[in-house]
Amino acid sequence: MDFFMASETDLCALSFVPSALEREPLTIEEALATTRIVEKLAGTHRLYLHGRVNPNQPGDLEGMDELASRYPIAAWKTYTQFGPDRKGFWLDDPPGIALIEKARKLGIRNIAIHKGLSFGPQSYEHATCADVGRVAKRYPDVNFLIYHSGFEASKKEGPYDPARTDGIDALVTSLQANGVKPGANVYAELGSTWRFLMRDPEQAAHALGKLFKACGPDNVLWGTDSIWYGSPQDQIQAFRTFQIAAVLRDKHGYPEITPALRAKVFGLNALRIYPVPADVLGKHVKADKVALEREAYRHERHDPTFRTNGPRNRREFLNLHAWGS
Repeated sequence: MDFFMASETDLCALSFVPSALEREPLTIEEALATTRIVEKLAGTHRLYLHGRVNPNQPGDLEGMDELASRYPIAAWKTYTQFGPDRKGFWLDDPPGIALIEKARKLGIRNIAIHKGLSFGPQSYEHATCADVGRVAKRYPDVNFLIYHSGFEASKKEGPYDPARTDGIDALVTSLQANGVKPGANVYAELGSTWRFLMRDPEQAAHALGKLFKACGPDNVLWGTDSIWYGSPQDQIQAFRTFQIAAVLRDKHGYPEITPALRAKVFGLNALRIYPVPADVLGKHVKADKVALEREAYRHERHDPTFRTNGPRNRREFLNLHAWGS
């Protein structure tokens, strides 16, 4: 409902949080069941599935074979800051290399890597993007989808600072240091990142401007993380109207956000890496059951609420905090 009825979302990817296999809050079977519910509703493949792999814990690398053979995995999802001993890994450490090599062998060469939005000080360095350029250079036939683009919500984004070792600047530095050019095999994803940035236009301008310059206008991917937040329509509307100020474009070489560039970020860029059939794009998403029901939904007596999930007052926040502790 939040995605396909209460927002202008046509296709999305269902991903995973870091966990041990026996403690997964969402199992691969449940994720697959969700995709089938959507397909049954629409007769259209609108929902793409990630396969969770934390290669530094027992069983995950071995489990990739079963995931690839039994499930329609469109990309692998990993968290380099996560580990069973509370220690993460670099993508060019043995566990990371094993993951990349296995992905290549299985023919699913999209690897989504959580970078930024760190879990705290434990193994913090592994949440940074220092390793991204190194593996992108080494494996040009693999797409590295950098979830959150290295963004840290607690640290402000400004003009590129080569001395900074985290945030989006660390991603830019890693790509430059390893000769990974814009338009290559590194994609910057905006889930949660844009939701934080849209509150601060100047910070948003620097963050997006740096990503467009370093990764290229064809390599920035829309993302909302709205499994946590509810309808992503507020994020969609904010990005649709956002512009990098001319003074910042002139000073830092950031591009103007044109309608063509917005269209790339909103979905055209993702079509380069996700296997969306032509008939889904050309026919089904325009007139399938979801499309027709969404149109009807928007013309009902009560407009869509676009409600954001989460606590609405101090009592609800404290209840949520107690529940999670």
